[in-house]
Formats: sequence, structure tokens, C-alpha cells
Amino acid sequence: MVRAIILVNSPKKLIAARLKKILSVTDSFPTSGQFDAVAIIDVDHLAEIKEVANQIQKIGGVERTETMVEVQ
Repeated sequence: MVRAIILVNSPKKLIAARLKKILSVTDSFPTSGQFDAVAIIDVDHLAEIKEVANQIQKIGGVERTETMVEVQ
């Protein structure tokens, strides 16, 4: 299992709720600061992280994402 955190910049107020609708997103919540929401994802393979990030970037209003992969 590979875990990653995707930071999302979007002016949409309900972006965290929209992130939860993506299958690999195990949790999401709004944040204050440079980014507006965080999505925590769990996937089977490292390559799948890019696919999930692409799905998030296709959500209307998403301006920018930044991905951090958990290192064990």
C-alpha cells in the first residue's frame, strides 16, 4: 500500500467534500493557509498516485495541486 497527501488549491468552498468522492481518497478536509484542502490517498502501486492526482486536477475550480508521498 502506498499513501500520499495531495494538497489542493481551489477557491471552491466545498472542494474537500468533492475530493471524498474519488475512490482512492480515504480522507479529505479543508485547511487554512497556502492550500485550501488536503486529500489523503491510499493506492496499491506508486504509479496510481499520478492517476488520482489527474482526477483531482480535473475537478472544476482546482487551480493547483502538490503531492507528497509517504516515505517509510
